[in-house]
Amino acid sequence: MDGNKKIWKQSQQRLATQLSEKMLIKETYIDKTTTNGSIPLRVHIWTPTIRNYPQAKFPGVIVYSEIYQVTGPVRRFAQRIASQGYLVVAPAIYHNFVGPEPLPYDTEGTDDGNKYKIEKPLDSYDEDNKICCDVLYELPQFNGINIGATGMCLGGHLAFRALLDKRVCCATCFFPTDIDTKTLGLGTNDDSLERVSKETDRNQEMILIFGTLDTHVPPEGRDLIRKTLRDNDVKFTFLELMDAQHAFIRDESSRDRYDSALTECCLSLMLEQFNRRLKTALGPFQGDNTAIEHVC
Repeated sequence: MDGNKKIWKQSQQRLATQLSEKMLIKETYIDKTTTNGSIPLRVHIWTPTIRNYPQAKFPGVIVYSEIYQVTGPVRRFAQRIASQGYLVVAPAIYHNFVGPEPLPYDTEGTDDGNKYKIEKPLDSYDEDNKICCDVLYELPQFNGINIGATGMCLGGHLAFRALLDKRVCCATCFFPTDIDTKTLGLGTNDDSLERVSKETDRNQEMILIFGTLDTHVPPEGRDLIRKTLRDNDVKFTFLELMDAQHAFIRDESSRDRYDSALTECCLSLMLEQFNRRLKTALGPFQGDNTAIEHVC
């Protein structure tokens, strides 16, 4: 009996240790003044917490939403990233026009989101990105080293454009819209593809993920993006997933387009990038020009 009690006690101690190191998520927000409009920019924050380690620090990730601002699916997406040990922030991007509340997934919300998307000045999008990077550096839980970005639809484009800030070293862009047509922002004549393809450096990389049945970014648009990045020697991974549609990772109001299995595969790719680029101390980039051996 004494032996059994000892084993039971040891198992309880191990369980207590495991529970004490369990990563939980704390959700807060901060409102920031911008130079575009009187409504503050709300930056949602998801902070990993580990019991008994109040001074733990984590890499940072910016999550950009679709045209509906920070909805339930975007919040769950951010929480999943934070649960892997990342300090996550997400801006309510339409502060130029409305408050931080999400727009509904209905006709009116879609029309408003699409209208705001092309009425918001391009420099306001860039200012939002700068503020998000600044917020991460202000938070005591940030490790102060690397920032990644990700997003879906409009947010995929904004994650792509986030690389213009050199503090952002990697981005995973889910079905980013308007890059091929240059139609983001006021005037619908953005320079995202041109600038990102020419201004990213060797210490930055990206993943772009599309479905072959994405009606928002047709095959010729995807081809243009891929060719432009390749011609400018950008470090990128480009995926076209067979029969996937636009918004296939949105787990709510996706109009029967949600693909859970593909979503899990894509999140694994994103986390591989984040783990390698954000959690690993890589040091400065040093080009290796050694020829790759042609072997079977």
